[in-house]
Amino acid sequence: MITYKVLKTNEDMKMVQQLEHEVWGTSPIPTHQTLTAAKHGGTVIGAFDGEKIVGFSYGFAGFENGQVSLCSHMLGILPEYRELGIGAELKQQQKKLATEIGYEKMTWTYDPLQTRNAYLNLTKLHGVCDTYIEDCYGKMDDGLNDGLPSDRFQIDWWLTSDYVNQFEKRVEDAPTLIATWSYNDQHLPYCEDENFKKMTEWKETAYLVPVPADIAGLKEQDLDLAIDWRMKTRAIFQTLFQNGYTAIELVKSSDESVYHYLVVQKNTVNIPQ
Repeated sequence: MITYKVLKTNEDMKMVQQLEHEVWGTSPIPTHQTLTAAKHGGTVIGAFDGEKIVGFSYGFAGFENGQVSLCSHMLGILPEYRELGIGAELKQQQKKLATEIGYEKMTWTYDPLQTRNAYLNLTKLHGVCDTYIEDCYGKMDDGLNDGLPSDRFQIDWWLTSDYVNQFEKRVEDAPTLIATWSYNDQHLPYCEDENFKKMTEWKETAYLVPVPADIAGLKEQDLDLAIDWRMKTRAIFQTLFQNGYTAIELVKSSDESVYHYLVVQKNTVNIPQ
């Protein structure tokens, strides 16, 4: 049974450091930083299998456009404990603690081509995104990010909204496919964005944006093709967000190499505008 605990002490933060190293193989955040954040509006939560820490989430207080929010900066889980719902539960535990502190919104970033994260953040948690950050962290050399520009979606999770807590998807019209895809000679998915390039007006209630289902596998087989997906989807998302749309869901397919983002007019989503 996995249990969850709010972490508050220096010894707790040392456990998180070790977990960071095991998950990403990078230098961990100094304990004096995480401990200070936890004491001043931040959150550090651990997931435990017995006495063993197997996952964590870390967030700190943020301020943007006159509004306070919780920046949920890191979430990591040991590989052998993934696909067990721990990530979603860590977010729910963080949401509970954040609302107790007084936050109404939580934000974080993720790579929009990482579909596992997309499904959690949008489809399961009902976060939304209308902010695309180009090459957010510059060149990154870790195994997850190496080779691609570090583009990021910024998720806005409206913690106390009906959209999050009483979710009911409302898309009246059938979404329009903004770009198509096909397999290349190596039977790898290739984005065909000719339709998008011809578009001059943005009137549809909803669009579907294709992304590769497994960007890590695609990157290993053909890095140039993975970069092509990055650049084409970057242009599509930036254009949609600039024209008043927001991403609300990742739609999976059981038998294809491509999934689709559902992107709708922002004023149709029941969140603070």
